[in-house]
Amino acid sequence: MTKPLRQNGRSHANLTSLNDELGRTLPCYIEHTFELDDTTYGLLFPVHIPVDIVAWQPVDDEDGEEPVLATEEEIDAVFEIASEVLAKHDLLLQRTALVLTVVGDIPDLDNIDDLEDDDDEDDDDEVEELIFLDSFVEGDREYSICVPLDPMLIVVRFNEDSQPELLSAEEFQQLEPMLPSLESSLAEHLFDDLD
Repeated sequence: MTKPLRQNGRSHANLTSLNDELGRTLPCYIEHTFELDDTTYGLLFPVHIPVDIVAWQPVDDEDGEEPVLATEEEIDAVFEIASEVLAKHDLLLQRTALVLTVVGDIPDLDNIDDLEDDDDEDDDDEVEELIFLDSFVEGDREYSICVPLDPMLIVVRFNEDSQPELLSAEEFQQLEPMLPSLESSLAEHLFDDLD
């Protein structure tokens, strides 16, 4: 249940839960709210640590492998194994809405990998930095469990009951020009909190 919103405020006392179409929930902090055209929008930050499961697949005509995010079907198939692997690190893997999350203390941040988006042929290939937690093999595939270093901020609209709802593609396009400045400001606050 959502606690009352504080307009344009940022307080970790404000908690809410975002639900997906499968009935899964994602507990979040309400990091920022703003009004636009008589609608209240917000940026949410997951309470628990988001993680990715990455599958490694052979590269055509090369000896190496490239990482790809595991599909929902693959996550279903390997979730129990991934949970057991993370339990060895005292981490609890959760199947939350939108993203997998873990509860527990992440190990020292000294094992950081870069994953490039190989589908983008521009010179400005996006590189996502990930903290490698562990890996495992299921069937003939290797999987890695990683923590993205970039903060995950989720844009939502609040309905009349102050419940967060995901945006339609059209709404997101309308707000997209505002997001870089909002996210930059919030990222600074988040890193300040860590100091």
